[in-house]
This record gives sequence, structure tokens and C-alpha cells, in this order.
Amino acid sequence: MSDPDRHAAILGVQWGDEGKGKMVDVLTESFDVVVRFQGGANAGHTVRIGHEEYILHLVPSGILHPGKICVIGNGVVVDPPGVLKEVEDLEARGIRVEGRLWLSDRAHIVLPHHKALDRAAEERAGGGKIGTTLRGIGPCYADKAARNGIRLAELTDRDRFAHRLRPILEEKNRILRLIYGAPELPFDEIVEEYSAFGRRLRPMVREASALLEGFDRRGLRILFEGAQGALLDVDMGTYPYVTSSNTGLGGIATGTGFSPRRIGRVWGVVKAYTTRVGSGPFPTELPGAIGEDLRRRGREFGATTGRPRRCGWLDLVALRHTVRVCDVDSIILTKVDVLDGFDQVSYAVAYRMRGGEATEFPTVLNEKDAVEPVYRTLPGWRCSTRGLRSDGEFPPELRAYIEAIAEGVGRPVSMVSVGGERSECVRLDPPVGVREGA
Repeated sequence: MSDPDRHAAILGVQWGDEGKGKMVDVLTESFDVVVRFQGGANAGHTVRIGHEEYILHLVPSGILHPGKICVIGNGVVVDPPGVLKEVEDLEARGIRVEGRLWLSDRAHIVLPHHKALDRAAEERAGGGKIGTTLRGIGPCYADKAARNGIRLAELTDRDRFAHRLRPILEEKNRILRLIYGAPELPFDEIVEEYSAFGRRLRPMVREASALLEGFDRRGLRILFEGAQGALLDVDMGTYPYVTSSNTGLGGIATGTGFSPRRIGRVWGVVKAYTTRVGSGPFPTELPGAIGEDLRRRGREFGATTGRPRRCGWLDLVALRHTVRVCDVDSIILTKVDVLDGFDQVSYAVAYRMRGGEATEFPTVLNEKDAVEPVYRTLPGWRCSTRGLRSDGEFPPELRAYIEAIAEGVGRPVSMVSVGGERSECVRLDPPVGVREGA
């Protein structure tokens, strides 16, 4: 029988950009296999190792550790030229990928018509746009749900790919032309270009669920890596301002074919404040000087698009929701150093809304809804945390902030990141928030 203590998941539990890439990189040393289970090239993980910075969109962060195996699951929508470029860039920088990266043959592929439709729909929406990255992710997932998608298993067979693509592209071209007034896409050119991508990808394509089953039977330790964050989950997030996949714990089962019952630990990654890219509700957003200061200090610009992120104080109302639906065991708190030097730090514990005060995250929440966060404020630590290597070195004000977060979400904080480097992570032993005898 599988030993669940060998396997773990690391999930973002805000609106993404929590620092998951770095934390996967830090934790990978304890695992043999790293698996990406959802999302597409709209997500980006930034990892800094010494003076080197790596930005990964589809390839799991574990690839930066020699000898580790990486798997892209069937729940990911794969952009063929994008993943090939990532592999080329990694190899050019001395990171060996061959024989270490495997892609599920059941993963759906992003095609040119997905990107064209994504852009056309956002342009047509005007002020009501979702704020997508225009990478074709939503249209690809829509085709998957409509049973109108194409998978990697078909891309690697030119004749099968051309046969499947022809009626699909005819329909998409009509939509582009008649609804959006956009140019049609050339069938023959796409077949030739993407069949070439398929030939190059073929050696990396496997039936991933069987692959993971084999790793489990061999006793290998598997780490599941989420993209984006749980508040962008298509079911549990701030719908319709969400991504098109399940970013939480449930996405592992559907995105890999691996049972969550075999996963023994779930880490939830939380930024010490809150950010969001694109449109959608953001109750604790700070549009003034403090928000701009957080953006500047935290270098809050998208790894994929370069777009500036919206910034605000930590939101415990939203966190309680995502921690619950993702069944998080413990919190990893990141980018604490960004709050260094603030005289005060605040965090939301409730919302004042029409009808009274809410401590549960609302199912329906729009940007224009009148939501006033109820804040608690603590003294800031007004000193640098960079270089701290143990929680015994933490200033008491930081310790109080960590304790407030643990109490507010009902989960212990087990690790704190105080900088961008691998070495700038402090493991809390015991975790903060675990009472004696608990």
C-alpha cells in the first residue's frame, strides 16, 4: 500500500504570485519527483539561485535540481512552442532536461486559434474584460470541456492531428471572421508547424498517471506543484474573475490521475501581504502610496506578462476560505522582508458589507461591491529580516504578526521566507501556532 507520508502538495492560497516557485525549489531536495497538475503558460514561477534567475512557465521548478524527475500532468494545457523554448533555454544554461521531463499524452494543447480568440474576446469586452494573459488558456480549457480539444497524443501523429484540426479550425475561423472581424488562420501552415513541434515533443510524452503509479510503487517521493492560487480556482475562486482550471487540492486528482488519498501533507503558500494581477474583486487593495510602496519593494510585476500587480494588506477572510477548501496542513509565509521598515502592518479579519459584518468569504463578490475591510493593526518590526536564519532571531513584532496569521486561519506557520534566495528560508521548529499537546 502507498505510504502517504512520502508525498506532498504545495499550493498557492491567494491570487497567485505567492512565491510557490521558490518554495518548490527549496523543498524539492526532499523529493524525487515534482509534478505540475494544472494551468498553462499563463503562470510563471521565478526562482533565483545565486546571481542566476530562472523564469519557468510550464516546466516544474524541480528541474533546477540535478537528478530530479519532472512531470507535466494531463490537467495542464501545453503550449508546444512555449515548452520547447523553455527546454532549449534551460539546456543552454547548463540544466540537463533530457530524460528528466515527461509530459502527459492526455494533456490538451494550446493552438493558434485559442490565442486569437482569447485576444479578440478581451478586446471586445472593453471595460468588462477578465484580465487574461492572452495566452489562449481559457479558450483551450473551454474546448476541452466542450470535447473539442486536441491532446498531445494526437499532436504526435501528423495525420491524426490534421484530421482532428480541420473541422475545428473551420469553425474557429468562422467565429473569428463573423463575430470578431478578425483574420482567419491558415490550416496548412498550422499543421506543418505544429506537427514539427509534435515530433520534437514525442520522446517526452508518456501516459503520466501510469508513470506516477510506477514512481509510487518504487518508493519515490512525489511533490505536486500548483500554479496560480486558490482564489483563482474556477470553482472555489472569485468567479468569473478566475482562471479556467482547479488550482486547489482537487486539481491533483483530475490533473494527474493520482489519488489525493496518497498525499500526506499540504503546504499553503501565503505572501505576507496580498497581490492580484488583472481584474476582479480585491477587498484589501491599497491604491495609494502604501500599495505603490509594496509594489516597489516586492518587485510586484508579473513573471509572464510584466504587468504591475495590485497590492494590499493581508486578507485573512479570503485565506480562511482557501485554507479550508484546500485542506492545508501548514502555512509557508513568503516575502516577509518586503514589510521590513513599516511602522505598522495591518491585516483584515472581517468585511463590512451590505447586511452587516462578514467573517466568511462571500461566494458573490464583484469589484464594485461596497466592501470595507475590518483591519487589525500591529506594530511593524522596523528592521531588516534579510540574513536571519532562525526564528530565534526574529524581532518580537514579526513573531506577533506570524502568530496572528496562524490564529486567524487556524493553521500553523511552518516556514518563513525572508528573501529571494534558496538560503533565505527559515523553518519554524516547532511551527508557530501549534499548541502544546495539539
